[in-house]
Amino acid sequence: MSAELAGLGGWSELPFFTECYPAIAQAVAEDPRVILPPTEQRLAALSLTPPEATRVVILGQDPYPTPGHAHGLAFSVAPDVRPLPRSLNNIFKELQDDVGVVKPSGDLRGWARQGVLLLNTVLSVPAGEANGHKALGWQRLAHEVLALSSRRPTAYILWGKQAQGLEKYIQPGDHLILRTAHPSPLSARRGFFGSRPFSTVNRWLTEQDQPTIDWNA
Repeated sequence: MSAELAGLGGWSELPFFTECYPAIAQAVAEDPRVILPPTEQRLAALSLTPPEATRVVILGQDPYPTPGHAHGLAFSVAPDVRPLPRSLNNIFKELQDDVGVVKPSGDLRGWARQGVLLLNTVLSVPAGEANGHKALGWQRLAHEVLALSSRRPTAYILWGKQAQGLEKYIQPGDHLILRTAHPSPLSARRGFFGSRPFSTVNRWLTEQDQPTIDWNA
């Protein structure tokens, strides 16, 4: 096993990494464009939140295409990024309205370390070209992650139609599944604002006799 995959814990055993990943990694390496995030950050979400620690899953689409923004976790940005991407800014508005938390930066690694898997369905993007790698085959990884994580009760936050389209890969179980509009400025006012996902997840975790998420981390 490569050093890159060795840091993924149980995720490295997913069929994706033997059947699909080598060809995807080669295609990314051969792409002459600037590819984001950097190679060493591409699998950061899985490294920070291994299967046995995953309690909440938030699905994104693909990494931010602005250089210096994406660092491997859905919706998260490097600590020094200002202004925040608009979707993340809307997430933080709802976070403040819901649980009174004002995050000091857009870095969400503190959530990841508590068991919140922040996974994009596509893990690479050419700089300046949103969805530029959507045809490489990354999506199968998200399908397998959902199937594995749903072997035990888990909270799933599905923002927008693309994330909701993956619900079929969640195995039946005693899960919390939240479906609302995407936090994008184009759709946030159509059901994202006021949805209170953060307090809802913590109530559910309490019912499961699990520690709540410190959303301020």
